[in-house]
Amino acid sequence: MPVNLSAPNPSELHAIAGVRIGVAEAGVRKANRKDLTVVLLDEGCSVAGVFTQNRFCAAPVQVCREHLGAGRGIRAMLINTGNANAGTGQDGLARARSTCAALARQLNIAPEQVLPFSTGVIMEPLPHERIEAGLPAALADAREDNWLRAAEGIMTTDTVPKAFGTQVVVGGAKVSVTGISKGAGMIRPNMATMLGFMATDARVSQAVMQQLALELAEGSFNRVTVDGDTSTNDSFVVIASNKAAHPIIESLASPEGQALKAAMLAVARKLAQAIVRDGEGATKFIAIRVEGGRTAEECRQVAYAIAHSPLVKTAFYASDPNLGRILAAVGYAGIADLDQTGIDLFLDDVHVAVQGGRNPAYREEDGQRVMKQSEITVRVVLGRGQAEDTVWTCDLSHDYVSINADYRS
Repeated sequence: MPVNLSAPNPSELHAIAGVRIGVAEAGVRKANRKDLTVVLLDEGCSVAGVFTQNRFCAAPVQVCREHLGAGRGIRAMLINTGNANAGTGQDGLARARSTCAALARQLNIAPEQVLPFSTGVIMEPLPHERIEAGLPAALADAREDNWLRAAEGIMTTDTVPKAFGTQVVVGGAKVSVTGISKGAGMIRPNMATMLGFMATDARVSQAVMQQLALELAEGSFNRVTVDGDTSTNDSFVVIASNKAAHPIIESLASPEGQALKAAMLAVARKLAQAIVRDGEGATKFIAIRVEGGRTAEECRQVAYAIAHSPLVKTAFYASDPNLGRILAAVGYAGIADLDQTGIDLFLDDVHVAVQGGRNPAYREEDGQRVMKQSEITVRVVLGRGQAEDTVWTCDLSHDYVSINADYRS
């Protein structure tokens, strides 16, 4: 069961003018399952993407980078679940390009104007014939208010679709933002298997779209981890349809740029945190906040050391306040000149450690009380500076092992 995460509220998923979505059942891996999604973009949309930093990246990621680099203007996206088309070599590239060409023929556009995305099992040939055969049904389903079906159509081991939206005034005009994501395991985006798509009708210059996508990913998807594994297929794409009635945003530093980015970042964080809340086998949602670092980077370094520790994660699952495991993770995080006598540790409102040692006022029952909660904040104070950062993660349960042991069955 996901941690305090319910199904999306359809009233919050705003149709985005100039963006239509269609979903179909193509039988990519299993019959009678939504597994093929097309996103159709009006001419003139601004598009940018952020992709996995795993050097063993999947064929669709490679093709996406090529097509975005071609600069011909993206007009469509093609998303399949059930097969990741990763670890498939030149044959996988050919199959990804074949699906792009098939959709391009249907839309009378160039193949380079199509972005492909895949998620699912690695090192199996992509059944591109099934995908191409399913395109007419997906295209027939295309409409602007199809975000919930799209969220359902990109799920793999997810237990609930993930979709959020908001509206904000930008430059005197109402602007809509809607996004979807998927992912539950192999989640440590380092731009998990993570896919995220966000669209707005705001007017944004293509020249600042890459910066917008990077900053949104950095403040959301790049701050979550379930199991420490960076997927071969991570992709996050941002679309601006340029249909809203405000002057075009040429700089994110402008008041309009700041207002739009704040609204989109709020949605991106909800999408990213939903992935953790729905982490495979998760029973707890944990925020790890590290303060008092010299740089934000070393704060993240410490936060991820804690978040990736199997001993820490299993202690949270067991509601066991074995909190020395957290201090141990801080110590091996890789800060060579870390002074342990400057470290304080808090579990929600409970002050556990002072200057590197157990707080004399700390009581085990207080730690136990917090550990039994479904949402917990771990706060580490390094005592080295003013920098801070936060990472979101979950616990590690028996179900995580079972889900991944049975993933291909």
